[in-house]
Amino acid sequence: MAELKNDRFLRALMREPVDVTPVWMMRQAGRYLPEYRATRAQAGDFLSLCKNRDLACEVTIQPLERYDLDAAILFSDILTIPDAMGLGLYFEVGEGPKFKKVIRTEADVDALPVPKSASDLDYVMNAVKTIRSELNGRVPLIGFSGSPWTLATYMVEGGSSKDFRHIKKMMYATPEVLHQLLDKLAQSVTDYLNEQIRSGAQAVQIFDTWGGALSGPMYQEFSLKYMQKIANGLIRENEGRKVPLIMFTKNGGQWLEAMAEAGADALGLDWTTNIDDARARIGDKVALQGNMDPSVLYGTPERIRAEVADILARYGSGPGHIFNLGHGIHQFVDPAQPKIFVDAVHELSAQYHV
Repeated sequence: MAELKNDRFLRALMREPVDVTPVWMMRQAGRYLPEYRATRAQAGDFLSLCKNRDLACEVTIQPLERYDLDAAILFSDILTIPDAMGLGLYFEVGEGPKFKKVIRTEADVDALPVPKSASDLDYVMNAVKTIRSELNGRVPLIGFSGSPWTLATYMVEGGSSKDFRHIKKMMYATPEVLHQLLDKLAQSVTDYLNEQIRSGAQAVQIFDTWGGALSGPMYQEFSLKYMQKIANGLIRENEGRKVPLIMFTKNGGQWLEAMAEAGADALGLDWTTNIDDARARIGDKVALQGNMDPSVLYGTPERIRAEVADILARYGSGPGHIFNLGHGIHQFVDPAQPKIFVDAVHELSAQYHV
């Protein structure tokens, strides 16, 4: 693998000194870019795009051609593991992901195979290898997975949900069945992320998109516990360098103290938690990633720069901040706007790294 030319993202994750605050965007490869839409049309559909190593590589690198980003993130989907378990992932236009089979009973859970990532998800690993080669050391590559809880919500509900009726019924009526499912998913995610690391991912992130739908005790028991189990099983050094882990629970800012003890090197923040409050609460235990509201990118250039300046000032001096949006970039954002954002982070953050 080529020597890394820009490693400030990895150094910030390890709370090491950097020259400016590194920045990347969740969903930075996606529908807001016309070149992404063209490549997706070429692939035919979203899943075909994910499974084509060359096209997945192409869309991963597209945002790096427009913006001075400090990391690339693998183009894939969080639901690759349930799909490899045989649930039949498909996408309805305007309705998001759905599964042909749902998991509702102990027998359903017992019948689920634990996929072997090297073979059952080889298209993901092929994409990782291709992207690393194409990046040629330009910036680090981030691998990722959904959290066990988040994956389970889709598997039990059969797709997206507003009230999580079926999985919360399972959680309160037959918790032992849900624990069995989450344990199987934790094994699968651990293997999946480790295989991504072996294939070339230089940092990994766990997306706990729906952890914030839980109460505090239930979050600890049914979400955080399994992310901690994954953290304990991950390869943490590869190619002679530490492989950092980021945990991101959307709407999880109230649990930062517990999350900081769960084995990650950095915690992702959404925009509902002020970054100065988060830093005051967890000190130097972990790095912090975030946390601008993605809707700010609809604003004027002056408004975008002001928001960047405010978040940088709130974090203050010293290492351990990776600038990001508080969730994925919106599909209707003008592609000119993220450049204003990214450039502002680099320009305005230098004063905090003297």
